[in-house]
Amino acid sequence: MSGIIPAEWSPHRAMWVGWPSHAELWEDNLVPAQAEVEALVRALAGPGREQVRLLVGKAEALADAQDRFANVDGVQVIDGRFGDIWLRDTGPIFGAGSRRAAAFRFNGWGGKYELEFDDTVADQISTACGTPLDRNDFILEGGALDHDGTGTVLTTRQCLLNRNRNAGWTEGVAEAALASALGARRVLWLGDGLFNDHTDGHVDNLARFVAPGVVACPISWGPKDPNSEVYDETARRLNDMSDAEGRPLTVLRVPSPGLVLDADERPAPASHMNFLIANGAVIVPTYGDDAAARLAVKALQTVFTEREVIALPSSAILSGGGSFHCITQQEPE
Repeated sequence: MSGIIPAEWSPHRAMWVGWPSHAELWEDNLVPAQAEVEALVRALAGPGREQVRLLVGKAEALADAQDRFANVDGVQVIDGRFGDIWLRDTGPIFGAGSRRAAAFRFNGWGGKYELEFDDTVADQISTACGTPLDRNDFILEGGALDHDGTGTVLTTRQCLLNRNRNAGWTEGVAEAALASALGARRVLWLGDGLFNDHTDGHVDNLARFVAPGVVACPISWGPKDPNSEVYDETARRLNDMSDAEGRPLTVLRVPSPGLVLDADERPAPASHMNFLIANGAVIVPTYGDDAAARLAVKALQTVFTEREVIALPSSAILSGGGSFHCITQQEPE
């Protein structure tokens, strides 16, 4: 598939969402995570929005998911198998019109979390929606990239050049691979991602295209924000970049959630950048700080003027390592 990947703000024919299905992984956070994903699905399936394809990853979780959404228009519950819900990384990346999709090798984020069935998710999604796959013989997760719809790809060196993915990759090798597989015309390289991010710095927690020539990235919130220096360095780099059309980038700074601690009192990779751009809406994850969430929504409303920007809790999902963007994948029209 050599065509350019559409921007996320392009119209979608459907949105895939992963359903928390494994009690042995989520433990006490299973029920709260399911409640957060249910709220996301209901927001996505509102009038004029998405046809949601909810992928359930374990037989024991299927009946409950079917019952929850039995009376919700626009939600299709699909019986599947996966290790966990991170469909952005394990599923395919759809091309224009969803006529074809690109599939990649998956190694559990550099061998950290190798779970049964995760390497089959792209095939399951391809079969369910009838989109043929173009297979690529290198390791890549969808959350490692962001696309502007004109062939500009945003990524981080920490992830894409990590030896635990594709040993021996250089910027040049990576750029050639992305050009061949995803139609990349220009790759914009950032440095490190968020502190304690087990994905090794996925860009969808750090910086996102929000309009042609416009990239959002965080600004620190509170005196103990563990990523303050990374955010400022990211903004500095972006200010010196141009996209594939030659436009200098405009940088939109969006307040971060600040310091968010996990169950072991360590900084968690919480990010408002893990928002999901949907038909008619932008869904922003929040983590308990109402003031930070309000400011993040206000900032994003300045660019998404034709969409409703909705803040929804995502603390339980974050306990698994990601948020709304990580658990979804769009099928462009």
